[in-house]
Amino acid sequence: MELSTGQQRLLFVVVVLVLAGLGIYLLGPARHHGAAAAPPSPSPGSAAPAATVTSAPPTAVPPSTVPPYTPPPTIPASAGGVNIYQWLPFSQQDLASAAKATVAFAGYYDTFTYTETAPVYAKKMAGVVTSEFDAAMENDYGTLDVATQRSGQKQVSTSSGTIASISSFGAGSITFVVGITQQLATTKGTTTSTTQYDVTVVSAAGGWLVNNIELAGVGNQ
Repeated sequence: MELSTGQQRLLFVVVVLVLAGLGIYLLGPARHHGAAAAPPSPSPGSAAPAATVTSAPPTAVPPSTVPPYTPPPTIPASAGGVNIYQWLPFSQQDLASAAKATVAFAGYYDTFTYTETAPVYAKKMAGVVTSEFDAAMENDYGTLDVATQRSGQKQVSTSSGTIASISSFGAGSITFVVGITQQLATTKGTTTSTTQYDVTVVSAAGGWLVNNIELAGVGNQ
């Protein structure tokens, strides 16, 4: 069905309102791990804040760091008698499920300890990522130089994520722009940083699952 100019404008406004409502919910302070908001990442070329030196290795963090997910408030699927989801390749429930998987993945992505093996790290996110992507994550985590640095610095890390926007979508695929905040403790101290990623989720038999992550704005979606 070809839309008139007025209908196209109405669709655009309603979609923006729907995504804004979802973003406000996911960006709320209750979605963090009970900690204060992380300071912004240092700009390129600026000096990093001095880390407090610790005399003992950081304490391992239990793997159950991802908070329970509560679905966002119901957003009307229609405005002015127009059902916006008839023009989108996913339903309102699809959008909520995809967002749930994305936020859960962000909580697992940078949560690990230096004593954790690659299979253990990958197993935690098995329910929110595709099997192929889970294998790739396990392989990346076990890369020799990365593992050596993690062990040598006795790294203990936790992460959380908030969805900023949707960068693209198609039939059975949605790509969210996600800010993943990492708190990293090493023998040299603790640092906190936030990085923007494009996280892509796909519709699968078991629901919506993450199948790719890359720095925001990089690559071909």
